[in-house]
Amino acid sequence: MPPRVPEGHERVRRTRLAAVQEPTARLIAGLREREEQVVGEIFARVSGEAFEETGSEDALYVKGLREAVAEAVRYALVGIERGGLRLGPAPGRVLEQARRAARAGVSLDTVLRRYVAGHTLLTEKVVEELELRRGGGERACLRELGRAQALVLDRLLVVITAEYKREIEGRGSQERLRSERVRALLEGGEQAGSGEWAAWPYALEGWHIGAIVIGPGAEETVGALADMLERQLLCVPSGELQGLWAWFGGRNRPRQGELDRALKGLTPAQDLVCACGEPGHGVGGWRRTHRQAQAALMVALRRPRQLTRYADVALLCSALGDAKLGRSLLDAYIEPLQDTQEGLLRETLRAYLRAGRGVSSAAAALGIARSTVEGRLRTVEERLGISLQHGSAELEIALQLDEIGPEKT
Repeated sequence: MPPRVPEGHERVRRTRLAAVQEPTARLIAGLREREEQVVGEIFARVSGEAFEETGSEDALYVKGLREAVAEAVRYALVGIERGGLRLGPAPGRVLEQARRAARAGVSLDTVLRRYVAGHTLLTEKVVEELELRRGGGERACLRELGRAQALVLDRLLVVITAEYKREIEGRGSQERLRSERVRALLEGGEQAGSGEWAAWPYALEGWHIGAIVIGPGAEETVGALADMLERQLLCVPSGELQGLWAWFGGRNRPRQGELDRALKGLTPAQDLVCACGEPGHGVGGWRRTHRQAQAALMVALRRPRQLTRYADVALLCSALGDAKLGRSLLDAYIEPLQDTQEGLLRETLRAYLRAGRGVSSAAAALGIARSTVEGRLRTVEERLGISLQHGSAELEIALQLDEIGPEKT
């Protein structure tokens, strides 16, 4: 609402406006003749580098900005002509641009600064128009024009702020509703095609890959993965660890190489944690891939800046989820290898297993002699009472448990 003017002051003001009505009308007419030029200059100023946003000012937002500038200028000219009184509703395109700014991630501060900058430039144009009309009494109306323009600006800033905040609050409500429905479906409390699910742009009857992403740049990461996989994205806040739950959906089952290429092509931000489940079909697969991502997250949290797939750590997840099993593996395979040489036996064993049980490759990786590796491996076999020539899933899981250490949160 515009500021309320005391009744006595308003009468005085109307008297003053009447005295400058004719020169004001001539000035506004002159500005309207130059309206396209004025709008162009204001748009150039408010879309310049001084207002560059670090967020996502999309093409639709930039297009709408020029339309909003044009509508705001017309609204201001009418308001100035009326002396800032009897202001009508704010233009629809101005209000829509405020909502669009909220959706595009443009800050309210930037939105308001743009209108203030536009107001300043329009004032310059008013003064220019007065200069063009010297000696006709126009200078006498400059003070009243300034007051009128200030009232128009105040009105615009109030309604734009309210519209922006209303959009943000509404968006928050929609996100809460989506989160509630996602959690209900995960718990089996809602059918896939019921309620608002059918209206959401995500098909539950197709194939899904679930993911959990935590840390700076989480939204950008899930968006990038959706683009790489060329799949629909369903994303909600996880409610824990300030992370996101995400699903990537499509009609066809993602090929193994497709997922691997997408994960390898993604460079995660520092301290970003990303855990992925395996492809699942339908609502059941949608739930299952999310549970797998939750399991993989136990590993991912212990080794940040790595993308962790459930298929690569399934046995390790089981050991992490079962404290007794994990402790028994550490007791059986890691405790006997404790030594006073800063873990050289375990380091050598890991290098040997990573090299596909190749002694020469392990020696090269460690930068030591082959005979040294052979001697250490014999010590490992003696202490564990097993032959390293044969695969041992339990030994490898124990080494991974020992390697990832305590949870990094």
